[in-house]
Formats: sequence, C-alpha cells, structure tokens
Amino acid sequence: MSPTLAMKLPKALRRARVWSRWGWARLRLRDRPGAVVWPWAIWAAVAVLILAYIAQDHSLPKPVQGEMADLDCLALNIYFEARNEALEGKRAVGHVVMNRVRDQAFPGSICQVVREGGEEARGGCQFSWWCDGRSDDPLDHLAWRESREIAWDVLRGATRDPTLGALWYHADYVSPEWSADLARGRQIGRHIFYLRTD
Repeated sequence: MSPTLAMKLPKALRRARVWSRWGWARLRLRDRPGAVVWPWAIWAAVAVLILAYIAQDHSLPKPVQGEMADLDCLALNIYFEARNEALEGKRAVGHVVMNRVRDQAFPGSICQVVREGGEEARGGCQFSWWCDGRSDDPLDHLAWRESREIAWDVLRGATRDPTLGALWYHADYVSPEWSADLARGRQIGRHIFYLRTD
C-alpha cells in the first residue's frame, strides 16, 4: 500500500463510520423505513467494504524460513533474463533454473545456480546479468512484482515446465558454440532452449 493511501485510509474509515452511524440513527427515528437517509447507510457500508479491501495486504504469500532468498534469486533471474517476454517465456526461464537445481551437474540451490560462474574474473557467468557490472536492483516495479509472482509459482511447483526439462537457453539473435553439442528444444519467445543429447 502506498504511503499516501496509508495516511488517508484511517481518516476515510472514520468518516465512513460516522456517515453509517448517522444514517442508521436517522432511519430509526423516522416513521417510514426507506426514507431519504437510507441510501447514505448503504453507501457508507459499501465505502467501508471497499476501503477494507484496499487496506488488505495483497503481497505474495510469505515463504517458509530459508525460501525467501531462493524466491528473490529466482525472481531476479526471471526479471533480468525475461521481463520483456510473455508469461510462458518468463516461466520457462524460471524452470531452467529449477531444472539445474535438480541436476547433479549444477549447484544444489537456486541462488548458487543463478550466481554460478560469478566468481571467475571474466565471462564466467551462466546468466549474463549477474556479472554485467550494472545494478541488480529492479527499476520496473510492475515487472518485478510479476517476476516474484511467477517465481513463487515455479518454486512451489504450481506451473508446468514449458521447456520440457531444458537446462540451457540463449537469445535467438546469438549462436553460441556450446549449443552445437546439445539437443535443441523449443523456442519460447526470444529464447531457444536446449537439453542434453543423451
């Protein structure tokens, strides 16, 4: 919730409560139910319900202890590798990370997979954004929120893997040497995915 809304919400709720009480009190005093004051009570109740909905915490479900770092690492990878892709393309990037975590040839945690190769001096990163020398703070807040939601779904197994088990991918405008030794899989958006040949 924005700071401005947080400041205005208590005042709006108090005002709606006062209107509601005034409407019901006037209704009891009148001889005829459904008099002019009746709509004020309805509007006040509607306003209270709307404001209560806005005030709810609509953030992502909180992962159990230890998963928060994994969630953020996975979300950052989706954000920087695929934020301009369609939903399936973002999920595909997330699933590649998870496929690597399950594969014995790669590190055993999400953050280690995402950061693999970053300890080397030059050009060793598996995901280029991790060691491109730029800030790793997401600037597009809507894309970051969507990346976190997708990461959460991928992390808890709520989505199917559109890559069918791919462990590698590259953008369709490059042709890296390593791709010749792998089995080409699907192209999803601007990324081409690869599986082992065995």
